[in-house]
Amino acid sequence: MCRIFTVLTPFLGLVLALADGALAERPNVVVIMTDDQGVGDFGFAGNQLIDTPHLDALHAGGVHLEEFYVSPVCSPTRACLMTGRYNYRTRCIDTYLGRSMMEPQEITVAEVLHAVGYRTGIFGKWHLGDNYPMRAIDQGFDEALIHKGGGLAQPSEPRENGRRYTDAILFRNGKQVQTKGYCTDVYFDAAIDFVKTTTANDDNFFVYIPTNAPHGPFHDVPQALYDDYRQKDLSPIMVRQLKDGARKSENDKLARIFAMITNVDQNIGRLVQTLKDLGQLDNTILIYLNDNGPNSARYVNRHRGVKSNVLEGGIRSPLIVHWPARIKAGSSSAQVGAHIDLLPTIAEACGVKLKKKHHVDGMSLLRALQDADSKPKNRTLVIQSHRGNQPTLYHNFMIRKGDYKLVHPSGFGKESFEGDPKFELYNLAEDPGETKNLITRETRIASQLQSLYEDWFADVSSTRKNNYDPPRIVLGSEHDPIGVLTRQDWRNGTWAPNANGHWLVDVESSGAYDIKLVFDAAKENEKVKVEFGNAVLGSDSPAGSQEIVIRRAQLVAGPQKVQASLIAGAQTRGPYQMIVTKAK
Repeated sequence: MCRIFTVLTPFLGLVLALADGALAERPNVVVIMTDDQGVGDFGFAGNQLIDTPHLDALHAGGVHLEEFYVSPVCSPTRACLMTGRYNYRTRCIDTYLGRSMMEPQEITVAEVLHAVGYRTGIFGKWHLGDNYPMRAIDQGFDEALIHKGGGLAQPSEPRENGRRYTDAILFRNGKQVQTKGYCTDVYFDAAIDFVKTTTANDDNFFVYIPTNAPHGPFHDVPQALYDDYRQKDLSPIMVRQLKDGARKSENDKLARIFAMITNVDQNIGRLVQTLKDLGQLDNTILIYLNDNGPNSARYVNRHRGVKSNVLEGGIRSPLIVHWPARIKAGSSSAQVGAHIDLLPTIAEACGVKLKKKHHVDGMSLLRALQDADSKPKNRTLVIQSHRGNQPTLYHNFMIRKGDYKLVHPSGFGKESFEGDPKFELYNLAEDPGETKNLITRETRIASQLQSLYEDWFADVSSTRKNNYDPPRIVLGSEHDPIGVLTRQDWRNGTWAPNANGHWLVDVESSGAYDIKLVFDAAKENEKVKVEFGNAVLGSDSPAGSQEIVIRRAQLVAGPQKVQASLIAGAQTRGPYQMIVTKAK
């Protein structure tokens, strides 16, 4: 007799009913996503200067979607992948200064799988919020070993880490830990241990490994691999024509990037071997993608563009899906896909039915992956991303429908563009390199695509009230009693050393709190001023000190603006970090 396994999760709004037999056959899932790797950084992509034998083997043993889209920068792609929704619906619209935090009420793929009994783990880069309730462990992950913010060597990390990738300070389930070894190796070590433990308990696993590599800075890379690459002439994949000195410097940079990528590849080989040894490889869905285009001007196959561009080189990623039990090896699908498709694809593959009120923008790619000869579904996709607080109509976007792509490549670095939009139109089937602008010839198609984009922008912008307000950091919660406020999440135009900004917080309960300010050595006669809503707290900062503690400050519950200032005459700067702990 078949017993029905039911999981009720009110938060998710999911009611899932799965038979015992189906549960036994459910696949495991592993998603690996690298950081700033380009679409051309693979042997299988025609790059003869990089060593990626394990990724090449996955490509040969699985199915490959060549027309797969991501956002042009980090956090938006991660929000889309986690939720199956366009990132403009999730409040995550940029990569720093408080705009990389994702709305905590969004439902993640980890929450969906956790609700039906999967053990879930993340090992690497989260980049969707460092504090409660936006942390990975608040969003469905049972196990988390991550760095904070957008990367190691950014102001969200503990100052004592010293910008290290090797022997880095990381965070395991919210607690600071000292690790040993190169960070990518550490992430995969932890993921492999998680797989072994979960398998030993006869549980299914969902493992998410978003590496920080090959994101910069590039001062700390796997030395032996770097030594090998720097002996090579990498100029054939350089896009720009450079003079001798500049070419030598660029060659060194590429050698460092390629060393980081090959190190990822080696770790994928270790993971695959572990799955094989455990007898789990055949029924594990192993998914590989990049988060955006490359972090330098280099080979991107037939395309042009780099990270932050909405040209194809900035938003294309390979999607490799390896699932020996259900997917034919060595196939390639013509289906156009995107990051928003991964949640519904994984859900269908795992036998999870999403209720209609769990609205996703993506579609399941399972049929296309299992039957590469199936007719591709025609669909409309929009990718838009730029700096700032408020998305701007027409700014740095593309819309694709069928073979045609309307694009306004106005640049990522500003909140808005000047003047009227200068649209471009390309037929990607005939012109994958986007060299022949058809905007004056195909006016009807351009007008249709513009109208579809305008409808999309209005729709995603009206997802919720005050749709583009950033989420607030909760302080004083029992789930996260120590709130660490960093430049990653403050609200201002920069996180430079002499800058200052404020945080938007919600104090969960009134009472006494200890406030510690961490900063670079204080200047003589510099004063400390902390503003917590209407409360103003002050302290003299002894010359040369790096920490100031204000004990048992009385804070009032509710949403508040928080700012800490180090004042010397007319000059004001912010701390490196501010740590707020509810006093005992």
